[in-house]
Amino acid sequence: MMSRKERTFSRYAREAATLLGHRIRLGRLERRWTEQELADRAGISRATLQKIEKAELTVAIGLVFEVAALVGVVLFEADRESLARHTARADEKLALLPAAVRKSGKPVDDAF
Repeated sequence: MMSRKERTFSRYAREAATLLGHRIRLGRLERRWTEQELADRAGISRATLQKIEKAELTVAIGLVFEVAALVGVVLFEADRESLARHTARADEKLALLPAAVRKSGKPVDDAF
């Protein structure tokens, strides 16, 4: 049986997840909701909500975004109209890129 390799995440990703988890917990407490009440509203288990609030990076991003929306956490510094415009602009840029990218013969140096 193969052992499961643990995924590593950058410091930035961990800190961002921690901040989002704290903001979600704060939003829940400000609404005076229990963990179970928020989990029920989100359609997830209480254990999954606890993972979100503890910033475990293995939780599906859609679940994290949904919980954040339920407690009023703003994910982007833009209103819905502005967010839609930014998304449309990014879609337009992506449409201009080639469908396939040719592999270079040189190895990528990604050591930061």
